[in-house]
Parts: sequence; structure tokens; C-alpha cells
Amino acid sequence: MATALAAPVDTTIEDPTRRPPLVTGDHDYQSITDTIHSISEHKTPRAWYIAFAVSSTATVTFFLLIGYLIYQGVGVWGNNNPVFWGWPIVNFVFWVGIGHAGTLISAILFLFRQNWRTSVNRFAEAMTIFAVVCAGIFPGIHVGRVWFAYWLAPYPATRLDMWPNFRSPLLWDVFAVSTYATVSLLFWYMGMIPDLATFRDRSKSKIKQFVYGVFALGWNGSARHWHRYEKAYMLLAALATPLVLSVHTVVSFDFAVAQLPGWHATIFPPYFVAGAVFSGFAMVITLMVPARKWFGLKDLVTLRHLENMCKVILATGSMVGFAYAIEFFIAWYGGNPYEGFAFINRAFGPYAWAYWTMVSCNVIAPQFFWIKKVRTTPWMMFIICIFVNIGMWFERFVITVTSLSRDFLPSSWAYFKPTPIDMAMFACSFGLFFTLFLLFCRYLPIVAMAEVKSVMPVPESEAKNDTKA
Repeated sequence: MATALAAPVDTTIEDPTRRPPLVTGDHDYQSITDTIHSISEHKTPRAWYIAFAVSSTATVTFFLLIGYLIYQGVGVWGNNNPVFWGWPIVNFVFWVGIGHAGTLISAILFLFRQNWRTSVNRFAEAMTIFAVVCAGIFPGIHVGRVWFAYWLAPYPATRLDMWPNFRSPLLWDVFAVSTYATVSLLFWYMGMIPDLATFRDRSKSKIKQFVYGVFALGWNGSARHWHRYEKAYMLLAALATPLVLSVHTVVSFDFAVAQLPGWHATIFPPYFVAGAVFSGFAMVITLMVPARKWFGLKDLVTLRHLENMCKVILATGSMVGFAYAIEFFIAWYGGNPYEGFAFINRAFGPYAWAYWTMVSCNVIAPQFFWIKKVRTTPWMMFIICIFVNIGMWFERFVITVTSLSRDFLPSSWAYFKPTPIDMAMFACSFGLFFTLFLLFCRYLPIVAMAEVKSVMPVPESEAKNDTKA
């Protein structure tokens, strides 16, 4: 006889005769609220303090390194002539790409009425905000004299006798990324309002009641509030959807509008967007798999959710692999010797180790998701997604560094080597990301309770009442 304490196992995904449910276990609306609220209501676990101590230490180190960079100058990096763009731009593109999955899951899948997004969208939206925060730091410190960064602002500078160059794709980045960050933040916050009201009503601390109450904006769950909330959420989703495509398209213009061989390619916009979705979903799974286990969310974040995300990774990874092949084809078909040399140099030149690492992680590793057992085994998908994250960073490194290190004149060729400052700043930027993520997990609803309840079957008690009525 099975005991009530036995943990339910999500075996529905193995049943081919019916569609797996989005919520497993014996849950009702009350138990969903209890499960999510208990994460912030109960005493903070020791593991959280340990993780927060490590990540916050890395964050402090990151800002100390930025201070050292400003004091000493960009010479502490490995950037040289001709590789004026080194790890800072690589890191910027990497973090912007990580932030794409959040808006994709929230906005596009919402508009297409894909209900499986409901348990993972809050994670992805939060990840978007934190990744964009990390991304925005690197261009700001890459300008060199940071104290003159206000020169980039579009205002009439009569004292400087110059205006910012609006034709520069770097200025396009400013508008695209800032708009994306603003809309993503509003979208994330808008979706949390009903859940923040629940936290407000269930909190025992007066301080928490006040803080959650302020951000809940007086939500009381009335029909009028729900009507206005759903309309505003739909409008924000429609506004955010084109941003998913536009932001990394604009980021790709940093490279595509240049005349440098290896960069001047029309394939870059769709290639960058597919790669951003690819890396973003990989990071969502990287965060979701351990959080699902540690916070007891296996009934809400089921294997169906994880398998669907693995399928998206497989599809976008195949697109990225196809783009790699098309680049070589176009370089040959175009007949431009400089373009052809750029791609041969990537695969067989001094950075061949980086190129084949990229191909192995981005093209070969996701192909394991064709196997159903891999798609439905959390630790296997976690390992593959770690490789995908590594490969996508190497993709940005290969695009940036290999094209710059060997351009038109062999006399100007140089080999780029990162310094310990380069490596430490990139590693410590993860500290900032995980610090924000840990605070989010501890104090905010990490799963959209209201949306999960909307896709659950009607409880039997309510169904009987409706029948009697």
C-alpha cells in the first residue's frame, strides 16, 4: 500500500496515448499557492546563504576589477592592434543572447497560446533582466574614458561641436538594448502583480506586507482588475514580440555592416537571432534543472516542460549548424578571396581550437536531444546545456577575434591573448548574474501561480458544484 508521503513520479511523458499534463501530483489551487509561497515564507536554507556568499563575493570582485580598469586603462585587457575588440564585446553579445529566451517564452509563446510556458516563463523573464544588466556593463567600460561616456548621449553638444554618429551600429545598440530591457522589465513586473498580491496577503511580516503591497498596486482580484491586467499583458506581449527579433538583429549589425571579411554577411541577423534563442533556452534549462530539484517544483516544472525546451534547443541548434555551413558555401560561391581566406583561417588557422570547440558544443552536442531518454533525463540535458553555453561564448569569440586578428594586410596580423583581468571579469560577471537570480528565488514568486492555475483542470469539487447548478 502506497503511503501518502511517497513522492509522485512524472511518468505521464512516457505514455504515448495521451498528452502529458502540465501539472502532476495531487494539486489543487491552494496547494499550488502553498508550494510557491513556502519558498520565501520558510526559513532561508543554509545552501542559499553559501551560494549567495560565493556569488556576492564574485560580484564585489567584478566591480573592483572595473574600478581597476578605469584607474589603469584598457591596457589591462588583452586587446591589441588589430584586435581592438576583444573579450568585452564577446561578453556583451554573449549576455544579450542569454537574455532572449525570456521574452520569447513569455511573449511569443503567449501569443501562440502555448500553455506549457506557464511554469517556466517567470524563470526565463527574470533571467532576461539579469542577463541584460550584465550585458549593459561591458560596452560602457569598453569606451575607454568612462567619465566621458555622456558624449555618446544624443543631445546638442555645442561645447564639443559634434553630435553622436547616429549611423553607427554601436548607437543602434544603445536604443535597441535599452528598449528591450525596459519592455522586458515591464512585462516581467506586470506578470507578477497577481502573485505579489498573494504574497502580500499571506506574509506575516509587516515589512513584507508593506513592500509587496506597494508593488501589487492595490490588486484585489476583482473581475475589473483581471480584465485590465489581461488586456495590458496582451499589449505588452505584442510589443515585446518584435523586440525578440530586432534586438539581436541590431547587435549583429555591429559586425554585418562592416567591410571586414568574415563580418560582412547578410546571414548575420537571422543567424544571431537563432543563436540567441539557442543559448537562452540552454541557460533556462541550466538554471531550471537544479532549481526544480532544490525548491521541490517537480510537479509544476514537469518533464514535459523540459522536453519541449530541449526540442527548441534542437531546432535552433540545427539552424545554427546550418548557418555555419552556409557561411563557408557563400564564401566559396561569392568568389571573394579575402572572404574565403577568413573562413579557412577560422577552421584551420591559429584559432582552429576555438572554432572546433564551437562546432562540437553547438552542432554535435544538441543532436543528442534526438534521443527521447536524453530529452527526458534532467541531468543529461543539464550537461548538454552547459556545453551549449560554452559553445555559444566561443561562437562570439570566433566571430570577433579571428576576423580582426587576420585582415587584409599580413603585416598587421597579430595573435590575441586574454589577460587574467579579461578572464576574471568574465567569470565574475556570472557572480552578478547569480546574485540577482538568488535574490529573485528567495523573495519573489519564481513560478507564475496565477498562470499555472489557469491551465490546471477544474477541481472535482468545483466541477460537481457546476453540475448541480
